[in-house]
Amino acid sequence: MDFDIKYRDFRQDVRAFCEEKIAPHAVKVDQDQFYSKEVHEVVNSRGWWGCVVPKEYGGLGLSTVEYAIIVEEISRVCGSTGLTHAAHNSLGTCPIHMFGTEEQKKKYLPEGAKGKLIAFGLTEPEAGSDAGGTKSKAEKIDDGYLLNGTKCWITSANVCDYAIATARTSDEGGVHGISSFVLEKGMEGFTAGKKENKMGCRGSDTAYLHFDDVKLPAWHLLGEEGNGFKEFMITLDGGRISIGAMGIGIAQAALEIALKVSGSRMENGKPVSRMQSIQFKLADMATKVETARLLMYKTAWMKDNHIPFTKISAMCKLYASEVCNFNTYHAIGICGMDGLTDKYPAERYFRDMKLTEIGEGTSEIQRMVIAREALREMQAQMGT
Repeated sequence: MDFDIKYRDFRQDVRAFCEEKIAPHAVKVDQDQFYSKEVHEVVNSRGWWGCVVPKEYGGLGLSTVEYAIIVEEISRVCGSTGLTHAAHNSLGTCPIHMFGTEEQKKKYLPEGAKGKLIAFGLTEPEAGSDAGGTKSKAEKIDDGYLLNGTKCWITSANVCDYAIATARTSDEGGVHGISSFVLEKGMEGFTAGKKENKMGCRGSDTAYLHFDDVKLPAWHLLGEEGNGFKEFMITLDGGRISIGAMGIGIAQAALEIALKVSGSRMENGKPVSRMQSIQFKLADMATKVETARLLMYKTAWMKDNHIPFTKISAMCKLYASEVCNFNTYHAIGICGMDGLTDKYPAERYFRDMKLTEIGEGTSEIQRMVIAREALREMQAQMGT
């Protein structure tokens, strides 16, 4: 696998841009907890809001591998921007491309590629990991649907221009009878709530979305009626690559600060990098991030080559997020007490890290997916 060689120049170009144009804003957007329009336009100047949008709809039409590298490098300098970028591309534009009508693609994909953010509404107050518990309802009316309900923990809720959301279109229980819809900001009854005061990724807008008798024309149905749950699960398979890439980017940044500080922080007149215990931690951090990156490359390559990747994407997201946890935790320790302060970015990395273990499905959900798929593969091999 020659990913690092094949995409070396691409990665170097992306990294240089992120360090020059995005990194200088990272501390301020985190401390002041605001979504930066300036950074938004910086990302837009490279066309990165349209990474996965095909060229015929105004996007860059990049491969999943290239897109994942961009998410990783943005997240390496700013987790908040990395999260917003990943959510818009993987969860916003992708389902429209995969399941939308030609009319929907022509209307929304060019807009998304230009930087008009698209939010993704699946989670509800009583339907988190159990998405089958969706209570939002879309009642059929003569000329479309009447939508009522609430979504929570929605990335870009206040700053998006469009949103995709699930709602029940029948009284069937569980995952059945759920459909998905495209909404536009400005529709009567469609509002966002107060921005959440989060531990990490504070520069990424997160809030509730409320639907109060929102009238949706029939053509706003995304995909087939009753197929919303299935469509969103397919969407999440791809989205997990993004969160894996985000975790790797933050883990890489944590490794770099640990290497830098260990060489300058003194104990008994010597750099702590001379201590075997510190070297062991650095070795584990470097090995884990490299392993996670290779798993990300493989997952993205499988998606690009239309090879089933549900199991491997769950592995990618699970392992990358846990590597992110490991690296950010030890980076703080290697920085010593200063690691708990804003003298170093290690504490920000640690706060941003937690999203990667929860977003796009918790670590527990990933383990359930991996085990389920592994058992299914074994049963297929055994012919049972």
